[in-house]
Amino acid sequence: LAPYRGWFPVISSLCCSNFVYFYTFNSLKALWVKGQHSTTGKDLVLGVVAGVVNVLLTTPLWVVNTRLKLQGAKFRNEDIVPTNYKGIIDAFHQIIRDEGVLALWNGTFPSLLLVFNPAIQFMFYEGFKRKLLKKQQQLTSLDAFVIGAVAKAVATTLTYPLQTVQSILRFGRHRLNPENRTLGSLRNVLYLLQQRVRRFGLMGLYKGLEAKLLQTVLTAALMFLVYEKLTAATFTVMGLKHSRKH
Repeated sequence: LAPYRGWFPVISSLCCSNFVYFYTFNSLKALWVKGQHSTTGKDLVLGVVAGVVNVLLTTPLWVVNTRLKLQGAKFRNEDIVPTNYKGIIDAFHQIIRDEGVLALWNGTFPSLLLVFNPAIQFMFYEGFKRKLLKKQQQLTSLDAFVIGAVAKAVATTLTYPLQTVQSILRFGRHRLNPENRTLGSLRNVLYLLQQRVRRFGLMGLYKGLEAKLLQTVLTAALMFLVYEKLTAATFTVMGLKHSRKH
């Protein structure tokens, strides 16, 4: 069962995060585009804004998710302090009690930088989608799956080093430098990137990328497939024509 450690917090975090992101993205798009054709630039801007809102609202869930997922794992680094959480609520309680409320927003800075991940993903997805809809009436299941997978693969590859730093900061139970001083957010990111390059070389920034791609690409592909089908079904039930102007 070790590979499924922390599965419930992951599901909870994904549900909340995807709801916030999709709701914000589509609400802002409806206000800005107003029935007209969108552009790549607009999709990127909307993706960034939706990403910032998502990060600020859901980072505490991801911090707890990371802690629970790594709980019980064996670490070679003696500076890492083991944790003992009984569940999501207990994790929230212990973090606030022992580290303060702001600890729930550990890793927020790299997360804000990583808003470009879903922004790039949505930019590529919407771009591919517009090109396909010029040639056909609607997306097929295979179309949505493939372009969702390609878009996520590009976004994950471009932002993976920051995702690694984000996970380290979210875990939080780590001494960031020999003097154990608290560093500013930007210095944290630069320090951790530098340490990773020193230990593993330049390719160390992409260590574990294969597993991350396998997980995120399949997740995104299935998410976009379900999203398109649910959207189409909703419009059909409401008796409305699904607009092609995305």
